[in-house]
Amino acid sequence: MSVKKIIGARYYIKGWENHFGPLNSTLNDYKSPRDFDGHGTHTSSIASGRRVPNVAALGGFARGTASGGAPLARIAMYKVCWPIPGQSTVWTDNCFDEDMLAAIDDAIADGVHVLSISIGSDEPQNYTVDSLAIGSLHALKKNIVVACAAGNSGPGPSTLSNPAPWIITVGASSIDRTFVAPLLLGNGMKIKGQSATPYKLDKMYPLVFAGEVAIHKVPQSLKGQCLPGSLSPELTKGKIVLCLRGNGTRVGKGEEVKRAGGVGFVLGNSAFNGAEISVDAHVLPATAVVADDAVKILAYINSTMKPMATILLARTELDSKPAPFMAAFTSRGPNIIDLDILKVIQVFSD
Repeated sequence: MSVKKIIGARYYIKGWENHFGPLNSTLNDYKSPRDFDGHGTHTSSIASGRRVPNVAALGGFARGTASGGAPLARIAMYKVCWPIPGQSTVWTDNCFDEDMLAAIDDAIADGVHVLSISIGSDEPQNYTVDSLAIGSLHALKKNIVVACAAGNSGPGPSTLSNPAPWIITVGASSIDRTFVAPLLLGNGMKIKGQSATPYKLDKMYPLVFAGEVAIHKVPQSLKGQCLPGSLSPELTKGKIVLCLRGNGTRVGKGEEVKRAGGVGFVLGNSAFNGAEISVDAHVLPATAVVADDAVKILAYINSTMKPMATILLARTELDSKPAPFMAAFTSRGPNIIDLDILKVIQVFSD
């Protein structure tokens, strides 16, 4: 690891502590520039991670060279977001205006060339009251390029944050590489699922919907979601289970299937997730499918007395189409603050 990659590290917490009181560093976060939940490390590696040869994704797939967008650039870190006491740090970090503006002021004084700000609000804000827009304008006047997050309020239209014309507003999209893990049904239909799990099944196994093997006390609305403790070991043992996305974590659903004695599981997208698949490394043979394919699998299960299936070994597939495709969670334009400024839109949307 190069010791010259990170050339600065500061943190800003006065605004947060004025509102919430002193930070409990043993429970909430490190009162330092150190990353607590991994978000800053993740986004920094995307922007400027060094080239690393001969590495692979989870499960050993897609071996090659990993690199950030500007691998030779150096990084100065300015930590401004802190967790809300008593809440998860995944979606509830709070970034106060005074802390963000202080960080931008210091970054300008430090002479940075680019500001990458992975912070977005839940809804668009007028430039005159948006602290990031104001701070970014001052940076631009010093010839500093500013890129900010569009936000995670998609897939609805006109949801993006950071719409100011002097900001490069960045969304999340897919790439043209997939990890294909086919699901073969007993009727001969092959479903093109995806997985980063290096396991396969060696034969056909009974296929069931999670709602059919859930214990009685699970609410009807949650029976198909494979939440912790929801599956009956007597009904699940030796079977492949179709679990639906919704509540609970994706990997946690596979862990529940394994706990109950299942041999594999299929993670079916909900209508909200649509055709966007999140690829994970699971604890047992698994594959994830789009919403339309989940409906087909459920229809097959209901069409026969003995539904069967098997999960084939995943492989890396290049040049997948369409790509890039905007992630469902990414906020979108049009820009309702200023209709004359084009911002994030869906590719292939004409």
